[in-house]
Amino acid sequence: MNLSWPRVVFGTTPLGNIYRIVPEATKRELIAEWFRHADAPVFIDSAGKYGAGLALESLGRHLTALEIAPKDVVISNKLAWKRAPLVTPEPTFEPGAWFGLEHDAVQRISYEGILECHEEGNRLLGTYEARIVSVHDPDEYLAAADSAADDERRFRDILEAYRALYELKKAGKVDAVGVGAKNWLSIQRLHAAGVEFDWVMFANSYTVMRHPPELRRFMEALSQRGTAIVNSAVFHGGFLTGGEFFDYRKVTRQSDPSLFDWRDRFEALCARFGMTPAAVAAAFGRSGPGVVALALSTSQPGRVNNMVALANAEIGAELMSALVEEGLVT
Repeated sequence: MNLSWPRVVFGTTPLGNIYRIVPEATKRELIAEWFRHADAPVFIDSAGKYGAGLALESLGRHLTALEIAPKDVVISNKLAWKRAPLVTPEPTFEPGAWFGLEHDAVQRISYEGILECHEEGNRLLGTYEARIVSVHDPDEYLAAADSAADDERRFRDILEAYRALYELKKAGKVDAVGVGAKNWLSIQRLHAAGVEFDWVMFANSYTVMRHPPELRRFMEALSQRGTAIVNSAVFHGGFLTGGEFFDYRKVTRQSDPSLFDWRDRFEALCARFGMTPAAVAAAFGRSGPGVVALALSTSQPGRVNNMVALANAEIGAELMSALVEEGLVT
């Protein structure tokens, strides 16, 4: 499937209250800014996992309130998580990352489970629907295996989930099937097993801080096959731009001194070249083999314009050489 991807895909984790509760008025203003600074159709990436469906629900509600025509939006829904009753003080998935939720979420990766997630996602979106779909976090599902036999069972579950998604595509209910994962090796394993992806989203994988050569080679192979690559989480949860979270966990100089040492050196080098860490991190992420778009998110409407600009940032040869000389890029 040849989609015409824009340079930026807007992420919806803030709509699901990641790291803090985002007021509804701010969520609506945020969505309005997306459409103010990007040409239609605007690409939006979401998932049932984000706020246990809250991101999808908020997205549908505010798109409706803003009177956004369905033809002017393309929604990607990463499937695998379904709403469940909240019976604990906080949600059981990704503890400490999501706030103010009224639901929990459970993983449902199987033929029937993925269809249920797809139906629930479109129901939460209301008058809108996700035309781009994927299996979300197959790496986490595989990592929970307690034996080799359990790993094989779980892998078959994922393959069955893809059978369901390609049936949806064949029936004309979705336009493209892909995958989103933090551990890129799970994507490579699925690819080797014969799953053909229209698009792939790498998260926390190909960044200025982390860019293994074997991943680069895999990205090159995907690109040669015509698979679109969307690069996500290129700031490692905001850490590279000064945040206190690294890949969904809170960090301090005492707990992770090496991370902060790397960031200190990175910030100093960026300052030397008159560029922000965000611009350098975004440009590096965008420069990866086959990368057609960056998935970026912010909870602050006033930063959307800058976020769109980040998707167009570029690294000069001199700066790239300095990153290599400083040992920040290998």
